[in-house]
Amino acid sequence: MDDIEETEDINQLIRQLNTGARPAVAASDAGSDAPVLEHVEDPSAPGTPPAEISYPASSVERLTGWLEALVERRGSDLLLVAGAPPCVRVDGKVIRLGLPPLSGEEIENAVLPALPPGARTRYSDEGIADGSFKRRTLGRFRINLHRERGRAAAAIRALPTEVARLATLGLPAGVEALSRLPRGLVLIGGATGSGKSTTLAALVEEINRREARHIVTIEDPVEYEIPHRTSIVEQIEIGPDAPDFPTALRAALRQAPDVIVVGEMRDPETMRIALAAAETGHLVLSTVHTTDAASAVSRIADSFSAERQGTIRQELSMALAAVMTQMLLPKKGGGRAVAAEVLIVGYGARQHIRKNALQHLQQEIVLTRKNGSNTLEESLARLVRDDG
Repeated sequence: MDDIEETEDINQLIRQLNTGARPAVAASDAGSDAPVLEHVEDPSAPGTPPAEISYPASSVERLTGWLEALVERRGSDLLLVAGAPPCVRVDGKVIRLGLPPLSGEEIENAVLPALPPGARTRYSDEGIADGSFKRRTLGRFRINLHRERGRAAAAIRALPTEVARLATLGLPAGVEALSRLPRGLVLIGGATGSGKSTTLAALVEEINRREARHIVTIEDPVEYEIPHRTSIVEQIEIGPDAPDFPTALRAALRQAPDVIVVGEMRDPETMRIALAAAETGHLVLSTVHTTDAASAVSRIADSFSAERQGTIRQELSMALAAVMTQMLLPKKGGGRAVAAEVLIVGYGARQHIRKNALQHLQQEIVLTRKNGSNTLEESLARLVRDDG
């Protein structure tokens, strides 16, 4: 009987969490006021005493405590890996919180209830799932729950509550011109955690504030909630709204969009449809996990079979309007700054893409500087001057 009552208590906590309500504190914990991870110190810091943390009875409440520690430190990510304590990433550095190591079961019990139902099903079936969720007092977060060595692990990214204005990101001046392109494919490249999604959302927000257009975003999951301003914005999330990127993209083309945002070029079918959309008059914005213009082009072409790569390069040479790649670098006084390279695709670049002479694209950046192109070296030099 006690086991049944305990199970019902946990189910009630999970239902409250999914509806946005804060779980009630058990009577035995009332005096502790549901302790959270306040004033947690890095155990690697000299002279730091061992942290004395009393976890709440509910495992789902632990996630809120870890997120409070993340927000308090102004970190970007919460990392949960079995055998290690919860860690937060601050200014690119991973810092351990002064807490006991976690088990895979503890991570799964804390994180799984925060995922939407469809993502929970995917995790159960495939062992990996993505989703986003919101805490009223903390903001929005993106979750990747996965397995490593047979145990649950999670990476949770803190998302800004508002889309950043492009002018505040410290990007080269030519980047703003990308939001003014009438059509074509624009690729934003960079490693994981380089700020690609932030730049992509800022470009969309520039269009949203300036022009009366129909914007459709397709994401997994939706990271930034973009309000309707001058434009009308539809945000499609893979899972809750559509089964996959190709299906969502095909459907979007029937919705008379002016701008299509594809969160990531993941598979050949998504790439093929995106290229076709860019060729037929749409402005298509997307991201790729590459570090320069040449690798962005080859990443797409090489995703197809050898016999199709020539055709894809031909389509890319016609559809591609610009490639921007970026990286985040530490600043002297703390925080990080973005260094970026921009290629505005012109006649010369189109010829090089068609002929698969991608080694010449770097030279095209220099030759088209007057059109808004910008080398990485120029961006780095500007950062050095600005940082003193």
